Amino acid sequence: MIPYLIMTFLYFVVAIVAALAASFSMWNILGWIHGTVWLRVHFVTLGIVTQLLFGVMPILTAKAHNLPRPKTRWDIWLALNAGIALLLIGIPPTNKVAIIAGGTLVFAATTLLLIQLAKIRAHSEKTLAVKEGRKFYIAGLFYFLIGILVGTGMFPGWEEALGIVGDIGEVHIHANNWGFMSLVFIGFFVDLYPKWAKRPLHNPKAITPIFWMMTAGAMGLVLSPWLASMTLAAIGALLHTSANIWLLVIAIKPLRGDKSAWTAGMAQMLVSYFWLFAPLSMAPFIIFGIEGVMPAELLERTTPQALIYGWLLQFGYAVVPYFFHRFFVNEEEAELGGTWLSFWLVNSGAILLWASIFIESLRGLLHGGAYILWMASFIPVLLDLRKKTKTGMAKAEIAISHAE
Repeated sequence: MIPYLIMTFLYFVVAIVAALAASFSMWNILGWIHGTVWLRVHFVTLGIVTQLLFGVMPILTAKAHNLPRPKTRWDIWLALNAGIALLLIGIPPTNKVAIIAGGTLVFAATTLLLIQLAKIRAHSEKTLAVKEGRKFYIAGLFYFLIGILVGTGMFPGWEEALGIVGDIGEVHIHANNWGFMSLVFIGFFVDLYPKWAKRPLHNPKAITPIFWMMTAGAMGLVLSPWLASMTLAAIGALLHTSANIWLLVIAIKPLRGDKSAWTAGMAQMLVSYFWLFAPLSMAPFIIFGIEGVMPAELLERTTPQALIYGWLLQFGYAVVPYFFHRFFVNEEEAELGGTWLSFWLVNSGAILLWASIFIESLRGLLHGGAYILWMASFIPVLLDLRKKTKTGMAKAEIAISHAE
């Protein structure tokens, strides 16, 4: 787990620089970095989030099955990080060799992780009640495999070979966001909410129907651009949104009336889902191309950024420091991360980005301002991670000195 946490920390630093560069680009201060939007997005998705998820999922699954913490799989870690490095090198110049090699390595790492999770079995049937998270992780990783395959194929032009008649970029985004990350994040809720909130979810029996609604909804959202089907898009969006709302209901109900439970971390996790719903609410304008009411083409280009920085990054602000504290400092009773300052900054940035869609005269100013606020929101979280990293390293040094 520690190697994944170290890489997560490094990508946090890189993401800050990338967000600052994005602001300069929007304000025409550094014109040479125009067109790197997907590179910046991948610093968050492949860099921060994937590192954390690959490290955490085996540990949480083993713990849920009353098994010892699994050792770090260096083959998975090396394949994942070598693949990410090649992708980040290959994306800006559209180097097909680097992209295909990187995608292949990340695909291999994901396959190995899937096999590892599938092999974890409970020692006793008594643990059946706490095994719910694993199925979310496994289903999410299957969608990640689709996202990797399609994302890699965007550059050498595999659309025809894959039978994609719609937008291959949308297929890639939908597989990763609505499939991989959405399902894995709900797996975290299932496994860790009792620790985060100090109480169980309101209705644990809802977890199974939520899983099937999420899985089927994600499939509809992936197949809709694949087959250019508006019907599948509508069905998928309805199932996906309904499942997430149901999850929020069973997560929020136990917190009602307890102000102490509404920490900055909990607020960031729950409020982040507003920015997940926002792009889904715009789906009809994108699907049907309703230019007279909403700038559909601009929505299609901009909403993925709002999704990544409003939902994904904000969720990460809560869970990344939690996992650093829990595994790096070896503190089982760690609390959710994030600060109220990062909460307001990251949400204000999302508001500015959405405003830039509709206020054409201020579009560049607002868009650049959004990235400045997101860059600033990284800083308190990064300082917290730095503090936890130093504490963990100090503990390790003490343990080594005692062993000697």
